[in-house]
Amino acid sequence: METKRIIPCLDVRAGRVVKGTQFRDIRDAGDPVEMAAAYDREGADEIALFDIAASTEGRGTTLDVVRRVAAAISVPFNVGGGVRSVADVEALLEAGADKVSINTAAVERPELIREAAERFGRQRIVLSIDCRRRTGSGGELSWEVVVKGGTTPTGLDVIEWAMRAEELGAGELVLNSIDFDGTKQGYDNELNRRVKEAVRIPIVASGGAGTMEHLRDGFLVGRADAVLAASIFHFRQVEIRPLKEFLRQAGIPVRL
Repeated sequence: METKRIIPCLDVRAGRVVKGTQFRDIRDAGDPVEMAAAYDREGADEIALFDIAASTEGRGTTLDVVRRVAAAISVPFNVGGGVRSVADVEALLEAGADKVSINTAAVERPELIREAAERFGRQRIVLSIDCRRRTGSGGELSWEVVVKGGTTPTGLDVIEWAMRAEELGAGELVLNSIDFDGTKQGYDNELNRRVKEAVRIPIVASGGAGTMEHLRDGFLVGRADAVLAASIFHFRQVEIRPLKEFLRQAGIPVRL
């Protein structure tokens, strides 16, 4: 059975790790290099770093931060933020990323996913999807893709977009629920489960984890292949080794 992954997430702005709630009320959380190295030592399966201001500021991810983090860790490293072209993907991979996440630019030009996957291999191309819940006139639940740091709705249905991205060559999906982000009420497992049923590639649950039980439910209820969290790790509410022992006791295969 394939092991499930625990991914601490470093949201970076101006060279510092920050954390907010629903993309607002941003506060400082620490130095990205120090934090990434600590998570590596503690048993993280992967590190994610997202430059959260890159798209809205119209620039690429800060390569110096990527290089320094990559040099400090040995686990896989997923980087995103402001990726607009195949050249941007190449620059991040050369700086030390193992995977590159694309978000806004893929919505604006979906062929970017295919171009990047054909050039570098689909296992290195991740589609990051920021989304919000929508309720139809009949009470039916759906999710809309939003871009540019969660500020701009697109009209795209998340499940349809996930299926198309898989066809284009995305190797993995990060599903970030803005409604749940930073709330510590748990992941949007209905979203995660529905997307998982629609695609064959791995999905990563993101947004809302506050307890070990939430991470467990991300696997058991949301059927995620990996769970991503930020503030619970940054502020030491949950530590990785005890979390993995808890998950193993719940019957979830993890690497200790």
